[in-house]
This record gives sequence, C-alpha cells and structure tokens, in this order.
Amino acid sequence: MTALEEPLVSVAGLHALVYCERLFYLEEVERIRLADARVYAGRRVHTELESTAGEEEEGTVSRVVFESEGLGIQGAVDILRRRDGRLIPYEHKRGRSAGRKGAREAWETDRVQVGAYALLAEEALGQRIEEGRVRYHADRVTVRVPLDDALRDRVRACIDRARLLRDSLDRPPVTEDDRKCRACSLAPACLPEEGRLAADPAFRPIRLLPVHPKGQTVHVLAPGARVGCSGERLVIEDREANVERVPIVEIGSVVVHGLAQISTQALRLCASHDVQVHWMTFGGGLVGSLAPTAPSAQRHVRQLEALADDQIGLTLARRLVRAKVDSQLRFLLRATRGAPVRATVEPAIIHLRTMLRSLDTATDRAALLGYEGTSAAAYFGSLPALFAEGVDPRLLPARRSRRPPRDRFNALLGYAYGALYRDALAAVIAVGLHPGIGFYHQLRSSAHPLALDLMELFRVAMVDMPLIGAVNRRTFDADADFEELPGKVLLSASGRAKLIELIERRRHDVWRHDVVGYSLSYARIVELEARLLEKEWTGEPGLFARLRIR
Repeated sequence: MTALEEPLVSVAGLHALVYCERLFYLEEVERIRLADARVYAGRRVHTELESTAGEEEEGTVSRVVFESEGLGIQGAVDILRRRDGRLIPYEHKRGRSAGRKGAREAWETDRVQVGAYALLAEEALGQRIEEGRVRYHADRVTVRVPLDDALRDRVRACIDRARLLRDSLDRPPVTEDDRKCRACSLAPACLPEEGRLAADPAFRPIRLLPVHPKGQTVHVLAPGARVGCSGERLVIEDREANVERVPIVEIGSVVVHGLAQISTQALRLCASHDVQVHWMTFGGGLVGSLAPTAPSAQRHVRQLEALADDQIGLTLARRLVRAKVDSQLRFLLRATRGAPVRATVEPAIIHLRTMLRSLDTATDRAALLGYEGTSAAAYFGSLPALFAEGVDPRLLPARRSRRPPRDRFNALLGYAYGALYRDALAAVIAVGLHPGIGFYHQLRSSAHPLALDLMELFRVAMVDMPLIGAVNRRTFDADADFEELPGKVLLSASGRAKLIELIERRRHDVWRHDVVGYSLSYARIVELEARLLEKEWTGEPGLFARLRIR
C-alpha cells in the first residue's frame, strides 16, 4: 500500500490511543464500537453545540472537518474561532478537567486531541496556531493548551504509534491501570478483568459486563403475521389485525417463526440499531440470521491461524467435551440426590465418571467423538428416571431422536436446542469470530461448526434442566401442545408458545459463573464464553469452557 492509499488515522483514535493502546486497537483497527450512558451523554454535548452554532459570535465555525495526507490524520474539530486575528480550535468535553481548583489542566488525552486538530487547521488554513482550548462542561472551565514544540512532537509520535499498531495483527495487552477499564465503554468487549484473571489465577475480577443483554427478544409466532415499522417503533400485525408497537430501543433481537414476514424497512431499522433478526422454522430450525458485527479481518485471521494448529484445536476440544460430560454427570447426581432412583441411574454415573478419566488419553478428535457419543447414550438413557411420578407417559423420551423427533419430549428438546444454537451463533458473530471455523465439530452445510462447539457448553444447563423441570411441573399438555404426524411429532402453536416462554425465562435466569466469580444471565454467559474463547489465541488463554453447573 502506498502512502496515498494508506487510510488516515482519526483524531478521536489518537485520543483513544493515549488513553489505552488496546482501546485504540479495538476501536480503530478491529472496528468494535460500543456506546454506554457516558458515550450518549458526550454525543448530546456535541449535538447541543451544533444546534447553537448559529448563535455564536462572528468568526466562529462549528464542526469543521479536516484531512491531511501529510500528517496522516483526519477529524472534525468541535469549534474553530478567530479572535484578534488568531485561530483557536476548541474541543468540548462532558466531564471534568484535570488538576485542582485554581490550577485546572487538560487531560493528556485531550491535549493530544486538540493539538492534532490545531495541526490540521494550521496546515489547511495556512496560518500558524499558537494554542488550542478544551472546554470541560462538568466544572464549567476552559483550559488553554499551548501548541508548543513538545506537544507537536507528542502528536506526531502518537500518529506514528497508531500507524504501527494498525499494521499489526497483535492486539495490545490490557492496560496496567485498571481504573481506566472501569470507566471505559468498551470494557464489555475487551474484558480486561478477565484478561488479568488469565494471567493470575489468584486475581479476583470485578464485573464490567452488564448482567443482561441489551433489550428484549420479540418472537413473531402467528402464521401470516407481518413486522413493519413506524418511526422508531416496530409494528407487528397479525391476520386478525391485532397490532403491537414496540420501541426499537427496547429490542435486542427479533425472532420470526414459520410463515411470518418482516419488511425491508423494518430490517433497516433493526440493522441501524444493532438489533439481531433470526428466521426460525416451526420445528425450531434456524433458517438464517441478521446479526450485527464489526469488520473483523484481524479476528478472522487470528482465529484461522490458531485453529489450523491441531494441538490448539485438540486442547480446546478436549476441554469442551470434558465440560459437557461433567455437566451431564453433575445433573444426574443433582437430580437423584437422596432419591430412590439413584440405583437406576448409577450405571450411567459410573460410565460418565469413567469417560472423564479417559478424556486425557484422547489423541485426536475422533477419539473424543467416541467418548462423547458413548457418554451421551448413557446420559439420555437415564433421563426417564428423572421424571416425577404421575407425568403423562407420552411426555417421556423413549430414546434420543433428532430429525424428525419421534416423541413429544424429543420435539421439545429439538426445538429448544435450535433456540440455543441461535443464541450461540449470534454470540459468535457479535464477538467477531467466523462461525464456519470451529475446533470440534466438522464442516457441515446446515450448521456452523463454531456455533455448534459453543452450544455444547450450555445444553444441560439451558435446555435439559429447565425442560425436565417443566415437564415435572405439568407445564405441557400431551394432547393440546403437540401434533402427531406420520413418523414424527411436532409442537402445536400452544406448545411452541409455552416452550418459548420457558426458554426466555431460562435465558434471563442469573447464575454465578464459577470461573470469573460474578453473576450474569445465561444469555450473557453465552456471549462471555465466546469472548473467552477468542482470548485463547489473543494472549489470555485458560478461561474458556471452565464453567460447571453446581
């Protein structure tokens, strides 16, 4: 790439660079952007500045955009004023200034930012600029920043460092100043506390990841229903002209089931607000997804290089299978504690324990698949013993059957596993990983290997446990909630509605992750594990697939 073709560094990126090189890399190189309350508050400050631009004194210009191939940077200065023949760039900040009362100072990040704007304006307008100013709205002070030789050199050094980082595939390490992480909007994607835990098992991280994902999941179930939009709301209308309006800011994802439809305008609204859209069959299969993600070439390259290493893939696969088999064992032990049926499931318990001891001897994925397969057979064979007396025998599983489900329980199980696959795929895409490059499951045309890998961690906790509990509570009616067809059993409309309600409740259940030590909803833990997986090849390994049910 020639110098003329090299993309310019944003001045806002220089601000991030001085604050934290990892923040710069995630935002400006990997293009990961998250907005929290502080970010929205900062945007309101700039919106108010633009709305009052016409009220400023003569010689003042708002939001001037500059670009310089010579400097290698671009940006929009908040305010450019001319006073007594001098040009002065102003940068406005929502927060407080540095220093103390009577001796206010600009933060180093802001000094570099306003200094970069000054260099841009100086070059574009052909007039030397002697100083910039930073207005801090929280304490209502304006700090002068002299554009001396030291600041000029500092800005140019930051530009050079930004170019160097931009050309690297190596993500910078977590900053040593943990106070910066707690105030960073990108902490939920960076997971700095978890990075410190990977380096020091005795470290006790604090939770910087929100407990629940953003917004509610809207399920469109009625055949022939249509999703449109009006302003900033989704409008859902069924064939009987029943209408529901939901503000887009309250939605995290939309799931369109069966023959329901969604308009192009509604899709655009969802995409503009980072709202996921999934299309599901009536049987629970995932047809396709619209899931927001950032351009992720660097993440894909690192993933491909790491998982091309057979030893890395085998290590992750062994850990994944161990987590799944251990979850199955713990569930059987938990469900039969003190119960007379313990003797019935004891052979399965013994088998699972034997398999756990054997996993370390597996030298390839084929051996792991064998261990997992025999474990699954023992586990599913013992499930009928976990149902309460008096449960309709038609709801009990005869054996595991997938496509098509041969009995009512397998119809429930297959549909719920489809929803779990949807969550796993959405998490993989949101993190910026390639769902087609896995480490355990083989390439398949109908499903993404990495999403299948990730969902193995959650089959027991997010599907098996709540589903068996619901059947024992008599949630499902063997007649009304199912349809018997030649060679298969499907859920009826009422059965789907009940199961979706059960799935959503489980997704929102809060559980303490026994590795990181803090509590999250199950839906958020799926995303967390996807991010911990990426850390396996970005210098902070050892945390993925360590969680266990209790």
